[in-house]
Amino acid sequence: MSAASHDAHHAHDDHGHGHEDGGAHGTLKDYVIGFVLAVILTAIPFWLVMADVLPTHQMTAVAVMGLAAIQVIVHMIYFLHMNSRSEGGWTMLALVFTLIVVVITLAGSLWVMHNLDTHMMAPMPHDMREVP
Repeated sequence: MSAASHDAHHAHDDHGHGHEDGGAHGTLKDYVIGFVLAVILTAIPFWLVMADVLPTHQMTAVAVMGLAAIQVIVHMIYFLHMNSRSEGGWTMLALVFTLIVVVITLAGSLWVMHNLDTHMMAPMPHDMREVP
């Protein structure tokens, strides 16, 4: 094995992918930042629910869902290393496509269920004595 082919062999892992960019690996600092943010974003909703801080349950639910969405983003950035540079942007493109499909599916499902509820349910009588 020549020196050039030996160096080329060690520049790639077992799957033939190089590690020259270093974009797929996080540093210890990144993992610690991600962990601390994840703990904070878990503790705040726990406190909101247990201490009954907000005036209504709906506001609490919206706050918890908002913090959950932020936590998903933190996990994608710090633990999954997703950004516009990783894998030539294909990872981010796949994420955007997935989000579009999920939004369309959820919105369509809610629309269909609402229409079924509105148009297919028989009206309930106010007085049960009217029921034959």
